[in-house]
Amino acid sequence: MALDGSAGAASPDGMTRRATIKDVATAAGVSRSTASRALTGRGYVATDVKERVLAAARDLRYVPDATARYLKQQVSLSIGVLVSDLRNSFYARLAAGAGQAARAQGYSLVLAEDGGSADAQVEAAETFVATRVAGVVVTPVSEDVTTYLSRHRIPVVEVDRQFAAGVCDAVVVDNQSSSQRVIEHLLGLGHRRIALFIDETTWTTGRERHAGYQAALATAGIALDPDLVVSSGWDVDAARAAATALLGDENRPTAVFAANNVLAEGVWRAANDLGLVIPDDVSLVSFDDAPWMSLVTPGLTAVAQDEAALGETAVRRLLERIAEPAAAPVTVMMSTKIVHRDSTRAIPGRA
Repeated sequence: MALDGSAGAASPDGMTRRATIKDVATAAGVSRSTASRALTGRGYVATDVKERVLAAARDLRYVPDATARYLKQQVSLSIGVLVSDLRNSFYARLAAGAGQAARAQGYSLVLAEDGGSADAQVEAAETFVATRVAGVVVTPVSEDVTTYLSRHRIPVVEVDRQFAAGVCDAVVVDNQSSSQRVIEHLLGLGHRRIALFIDETTWTTGRERHAGYQAALATAGIALDPDLVVSSGWDVDAARAAATALLGDENRPTAVFAANNVLAEGVWRAANDLGLVIPDDVSLVSFDDAPWMSLVTPGLTAVAQDEAALGETAVRRLLERIAEPAAAPVTVMMSTKIVHRDSTRAIPGRA
C-alpha cells in the first residue's frame, strides 16, 4: 500500500498517483540508480538493499513504465502471437503456452487471429509493426506475413507450419513420420481401405501428413486409391458432409485417418448420423488430440502434439533470435506420440 494507505503515492493535492521509481528509491532510502538496478536485475546490488527496494515497490504497487523503458532502451516489452483460429483448441493451447513463456521473461502478449486468411495475417502484421512489438510468433498460411515482418526488421518464428525454411526460425513437429506410424498401425490391424481426410496439401502440415499416408501404403504394397483421399477444407460441417457421402457408400473404407482435429470431428459426426458404430463399422484416428476425444465413447485414438510446448518453445526461440539477430535460422523439430484409445479395431482374419 502507499504511505497514505491507498494504492500509489500521494500527490501534493492529496490525490493518489502512479508510483514512480523515484518514490520507490525514496521509500527504500537509496538512489534512483540503485533502485533501478534492484528492480531490473541489471548490475550489482547488495542482497539486503535489493530486498528493501523490492519491499518498497510492493508497498507502493510500483509498475514499470513500459513506454519510458522502450524510449530509453529501444527494446519493446511485447511479443506478437498470430494464430489461425482461437476457437480451435489446438491454437488456443498454443497461444496459452506462448503467453506463459512470454510472461516468464517479462514480456506481454499481443494476441491476434486471422481466420486462415493470408490478407488478414498481413493486416495483423501491420498492427504489430505499428505497436513496435519485439518479435512475432505466427502460424503462417502463406509466406506473405513472414516477408512483410522481415522487411520491417521484426524477428519472426513460424510455428506448426513453415513457409520460410532457411530464412527464419521455426518450431514444428515431424508430420510425415507421425502420419506414417498411424497408417502402419491401421495396416497392422488388417485395414486395407484406409481413407485420408485432409484440409489441404499446400501447407507443410497437410503436405507432410499426406506424404506419410502415401509412404505407409507404398511400403505395404497397397496402391493409392484417389477416391479415398478426401479434401474437405477446414470446417466441421464441410468434413461432415464429405464423410457422409464417403461412409454412406456400400464400398466404404474400413478406417479413416483425419489429418486434424476439426476433420476428425466432422467424420465422427457423420458416422453417428449414418448409424455407424465406431470402431465396429469403421475405425477412426485423428492427427491432433483435442479434449473431446477423451470424453466420448469410444475414446478416439490420436496423434498428440504438446501444443503449449510448441508455443513456449517458439517464444524461447524468438527471444534467442532477438538476442542474436545475425545467427543462422534454426528449425526445432518436436516429437509427437500416438495416444491409443478404443476407436480402432482389427479386421477379423487379417490382423
